[in-house]
Parts: sequence; C-alpha cells; structure tokens
Amino acid sequence: MISKRLLHVAQLSAIGLAGYYIGQIDKADSNDSVIVNGKPISRKPGLPIFGTVSAATPFTDSGTPKDRVSQIMKYGFPSLDHVRSYDDFVLSYDRRNRVPHWVFEHLTREHVKKNDAVDRSKCDFTPDESIHTFFRSQNSDYKHSGFDRGHMAAAGNHRLAQKHVEQTFFLTNMAPQVGEGFNRHAWNTLEKHVRKLTKVYDNVYCCTGPLYLPRREPDGKFYVKYQVIGANTVAVPTHFYKVVVAEGADGKLDMEAYVMPNQKLPDDTPVSTYMVPPETIEKAAGLLFFDKLQRSKLNRINGKKI
Repeated sequence: MISKRLLHVAQLSAIGLAGYYIGQIDKADSNDSVIVNGKPISRKPGLPIFGTVSAATPFTDSGTPKDRVSQIMKYGFPSLDHVRSYDDFVLSYDRRNRVPHWVFEHLTREHVKKNDAVDRSKCDFTPDESIHTFFRSQNSDYKHSGFDRGHMAAAGNHRLAQKHVEQTFFLTNMAPQVGEGFNRHAWNTLEKHVRKLTKVYDNVYCCTGPLYLPRREPDGKFYVKYQVIGANTVAVPTHFYKVVVAEGADGKLDMEAYVMPNQKLPDDTPVSTYMVPPETIEKAAGLLFFDKLQRSKLNRINGKKI
C-alpha cells in the first residue's frame, strides 16, 4: 500500500516538474505573456492559457465584412450559440427548435427607404445549407401546417441591395407564425413601427426572437407547451419579442421592448399595448440584450424617463 502511494507521489511530481520546465521554455520564447482578445495575459509555468470570449466579441461566418458585423452588434451579442452573419443582419440559430434564438439588425433611413432596384417578389424561401442537415428546417415543414414562415429580420428592413433582402428569406431567419391577424397584421404593424423610428433616430438597433412561455393548466401547475410542425419538428413559439435601442443625433439612447402572443390579435390595438420591461424578456429568453450598454445610460425605456 505504501509503495503504491509513493509511486503515485513520484508520478505527480514528475508531471509537475515536466510542466514547470515546459512553462519555462514557453516563457523564454514569448516574453512572459501572450495576447488574448487584445490583452496581454501572463503565462504560468506548466499551465495553458485560457482566453475568454466576451458576449460582445464580433463573429463572422462568411464573407460578411467584420466591420459590418461589429456595427450591427455594437452594443453586444445576446449569446454566441451557432451565430450566422449575413450581409446585413446577424442571428443565432437554435438547432433543437429549428428557429432562431435571436436576430439582430442595424437600421438607418437608407436601409428602409424604397429602392426600385430591390424586388421582394423575386425572393424564394430557401433552406440554409450552412446548417447541418440534421438541424435544418425545410419548406415542406411549413406546407399545410397552417402557419406562415414569419421573418425575424423583416424583408422591408433590408432594401440597400437585392442580395440583402434575399438573405432574409433563408429559413434560418424564419419561425412559424399565425398568419391571419398576426404575421400579416399585428406583427407587421410592429415591424413598420420599428422602421418609422429611423425617421426620428439616426441608428436603430433591433433584436427579434421567439419565446416559449409557461401557462397554468387545469391541474393548477405551470407547463411550457408548444406545437411542432413538419418532419423536422420545427417549434411553434408561444410568443415573439422585439427589443429596440434607438440612437439619436445627439447621442441619446431610447429603448423599447415588446412581446406579442403568437395568435390572432385585434387590428386596432396600438403597439404600445405590447410593451413590457426589457428584463422580463431577458429572463424568459435566457439572454442579455445590449449587454455593452448600461441601462443607466439610456434616456428612456418604453417612453418613460429613466
């Protein structure tokens, strides 16, 4: 028993010494530090360097210019799960539910104004082949389901180029929405409201996504229940959210946050009816929106002075 313990001690000592000398060699070769995310990190003998990934670190997955991604995500990433960056918007894809976690857009007057060179009717709903086939939604999933392929990044928000609007038709940007009374009406009204903000503010940052909220069942307990559609079991969210930060020419920032149930809603209901405190969406979605922006720096939230 004693000899085994001595053997274990000897093995651990050998590993420790080897690690120390390797660390000393690395140390001599690298001036005592490495650069991780632009910051010098001191080396420790025999230990690896672990870099951290901030929720505000830009990520690009295609030929999208890094500076455009950084511009869209100026105030931080809500999460870094399966991020896809397109030419004019960025999203995080939920591979289990086959819909986005969130979609981020940066809008200006130029982005939303009418452009005769852009024709939405030429766009087709298309599966995103960058997603593994196991987790990809298909047009067949929506066929005869009774739900619309609802844009998270609205097509009307991306009129700078035909390619931009076409990319909003990737199925990674879609979630099943009730058509009559919601996608084509109440939700469309909210999208138009966000576009109108560009007439007042120089920059509008919009994050959109699905929610799966609990409800009390007859047994008195709360359950999270939602329908799935198609062979790929695409999840039908119970609700959808939008969180918007609008930046004025004077640098002042206003925030608006909305939640709408995924059901037929009255046409004459003002969008302000659906305003909620942004933290309620964060708790429900498990995301932090605009995490690089301190709430105390905001001028107003949902129209009310901070």
